[in-house]
Amino acid sequence: MARQVKKVVAKKTVLKKAASGKTAVKAAPKKAAKKAVSAKSVLKKAVTVKAVTEIGWVKEGAQAPDFTLATHDGTKLKFSSLKGTPVVLYFYPKDDTPGCTKEACGFRDAKVKLAKHKAVVLGVSPDSPKSHEQFRKKYKLPFTLLADEGHKVAEQYGAWREKNMYGKKSMGIARSTFIIDAAGKVAKVFKAVNVDAHDEQVLEALAAL
Repeated sequence: MARQVKKVVAKKTVLKKAASGKTAVKAAPKKAAKKAVSAKSVLKKAVTVKAVTEIGWVKEGAQAPDFTLATHDGTKLKFSSLKGTPVVLYFYPKDDTPGCTKEACGFRDAKVKLAKHKAVVLGVSPDSPKSHEQFRKKYKLPFTLLADEGHKVAEQYGAWREKNMYGKKSMGIARSTFIIDAAGKVAKVFKAVNVDAHDEQVLEALAAL
């Protein structure tokens, strides 16, 4: 009798382990599927970053991409509406930071010289219209600031790129300037702009139109 009881217990234990094994087998594919989905997500993000990073700069001689963005006062500006006038379109990382302030003030101080070329200056960054308005008032900037909050326009022009600061990589605005002629074509591209005397470089490019 004792032997029969032991056999029954042993059989139940084997069945229990077998059932547990089946569960583990069933669970394994689910875990594998979950890992596969996770891998696809990582790959998708990597491809997105790579695609954005590899976007080329708008080339000189090409038609300037059209766009519509909110200005510092909340109104909308359609870029193509400026056709017939030279445009200085410059992209900068952030309002009221040292380099960006120096660059903006350089264009501000060159207002009279820029006017001789009948050039319109447009500053573009991912900041909000409110931030732009505060920045503009603080430094008495006499030109329009555009809010490219989703950085789509920066991507169109190639100014949204991978940056490396102290070994840390991230996506952001590459300080750059595009001189657009009256016909709406890109006449000059300044990449990795140095803010010192950049306004003089721009004036020279305008004089060559």
